[in-house]
Amino acid sequence: MMMRVEDEQDAQFRETVAGLHRGDFSRLAPLFGEGRPSDDAACAILTWHANGAFAQEPVALAEALTCACFSGRTALASYLLSHGVGITAGSLTGMNGVHWAANRGQVSTVRMLIERAAPLEVENAYGGTVLGCAVWSAVHEPRAGQLECIEALLEAGARVDAAEYPSGREVVDVLLRRFGAGV
Repeated sequence: MMMRVEDEQDAQFRETVAGLHRGDFSRLAPLFGEGRPSDDAACAILTWHANGAFAQEPVALAEALTCACFSGRTALASYLLSHGVGITAGSLTGMNGVHWAANRGQVSTVRMLIERAAPLEVENAYGGTVLGCAVWSAVHEPRAGQLECIEALLEAGARVDAAEYPSGREVVDVLLRRFGAGV
């Protein structure tokens, strides 16, 4: 027996909600389109949001924001924030979207979150602020964009003493010293 299209879409939505609750962000990234919700018809998350599918799933919607930040889907994250999702919502993984964007080196997303007044001193489940998380990640899981994220956070007023110093990575320490670490 073949499933109806509506049943298939509902099953995909239910599977996505479960994946968001598990923090399965890498696997779900294709459902977030290319980050341009205004003209990206392939963005299933945007379509489901616009159709009201998340109305009974506020926790999953908050995790969708976190996943958008994790994936660097800046425009979609901005859209979700503009439609009522809280900027620090979605921390079932132990980190919210601001932490994940900094962790993953998503510079555009970090800058957009800063512009929207994301609290920078909020701690993740591991006791790290956004800057602390970014520094830890730049030392232990280096990725492109992390140094720019650290600099953007420091320029936005993140407390330099919230990051481990010395960090164990000279390029990170040079940046932290520029903003007063070690004095």
